[in-house]
Amino acid sequence: MISVTSKSRYAVVAMAELARSGDRPVPIKELAERRGIPEQFLEQLFSTLRRDGLLVSHRGMKGGYTLARPADEINVLEVVQALDGKVGQEADEAGGIWAEGVGALRKVFSQTTIAEISRREAEEAGSGMYYI
Repeated sequence: MISVTSKSRYAVVAMAELARSGDRPVPIKELAERRGIPEQFLEQLFSTLRRDGLLVSHRGMKGGYTLARPADEINVLEVVQALDGKVGQEADEAGGIWAEGVGALRKVFSQTTIAEISRREAEEAGSGMYYI
């Protein structure tokens, strides 16, 4: 009933990586290497996120990707829904506890920004663990 795929997880961590890079465009190859994500897969995800207005691509020798808005203005729910569609649509239709559970998930995702994911990862980096 709740479909959040690995596409969304990979996209969120890659966007957190972009957040740490500031305004500097980061080549997709560099992002893929840093996060251990297949480059072609990341290209597909970023193409969708660019079309949805969450990323900006920059051409040329110093090209790459940047966030379209500040990291604290992009929430996880936006990223997930851009890639996976509306979270838990079937649960809404089922109602009851299913709808409540999906509502709670949407609330957490909508209140968690890419900046927060980036901060949490930085805190976890000392222990060698990633947040997401």
